[in-house]
Amino acid sequence: MVDNPTVIPEPEPTARRHPPLPQSPSLAIGLEIGLVLRRPPRLLGIDPFYAEFIAGMERVLAVRDGSVLLQVVPSLTKETETYRRWAASGQVAGVVLADLVDDDGRADFLRTLGIPALVLGEKAPPAGVAAVQVDNYAAMTDAVTRLADLGHRRIGRVSGPRPLLHTRARTEAFEDATAALGAHGVVVEGDYTEESGGRATRSLLGLADPPTAIIYDNDLMAVAGLGVAAELGIDVPGSLSLLAWDDSALCQLATPPLSVMSRDVRALGEMAAGALLGLIRDEVPVILPAPSPRFITRGSTATAPPDPR
Repeated sequence: MVDNPTVIPEPEPTARRHPPLPQSPSLAIGLEIGLVLRRPPRLLGIDPFYAEFIAGMERVLAVRDGSVLLQVVPSLTKETETYRRWAASGQVAGVVLADLVDDDGRADFLRTLGIPALVLGEKAPPAGVAAVQVDNYAAMTDAVTRLADLGHRRIGRVSGPRPLLHTRARTEAFEDATAALGAHGVVVEGDYTEESGGRATRSLLGLADPPTAIIYDNDLMAVAGLGVAAELGIDVPGSLSLLAWDDSALCQLATPPLSVMSRDVRALGEMAAGALLGLIRDEVPVILPAPSPRFITRGSTATAPPDPR
């Protein structure tokens, strides 16, 4: 699902640069901000994170009758084609980049096209690019510590795709935290879909020494894991604690309601839109820290069960 945008072709010499925007502090009315998501289209309609993120962006843009122009594409080739098209038409005033990977060349590519860009992720952005930085390492460390405080010493994790930088930051923190706390940690890779969450949960619970707690990298996989536990007759939270990443109605309405590492995703979208608007106004690009996730206890986490051995 995630390919590596390490090599991006140079813009064609005939490509028209994005037309200059007004230099005054008041931006043009009706501007659009582009967001390209590289994934199967079937995933978008059930992705609560991006629904909330876009809602936050549009809350800021609505003041100027602006909006988010969303494009879902299956590959890097299609993504770069989209940026070329937007540059030639002047359709968007700026672009938000997410799901960063190693040697991610998209921000530099957008600069060559003359399109202002903001990156959402861990690393410092290239010169001239704004950013909202997310500290996934600290958040995962907190998540593991909370479960260890409940007595869990066998902790599983269902991760997102391995190439993504935020997945790897969480994996590094998970491994460091479980080792420091004397816990045994096991990671199974998922792809944010309900199906992968279910498969990964079955894999973890089928181990000779299955975990007594599982952390999921998103809410969809956590809800699927809760369903698998019910099918297998495993009591949640009596025998198994489940912790989801990011909060949503899915987590709140589950039975039992899922405990979460909750962050204000809508506020994240507002921050991204505001920082990108500043860059479009020719202000100095800013690097803003994202709100830290908070551990919220609901009905899916409890004290670890006694070790039968």
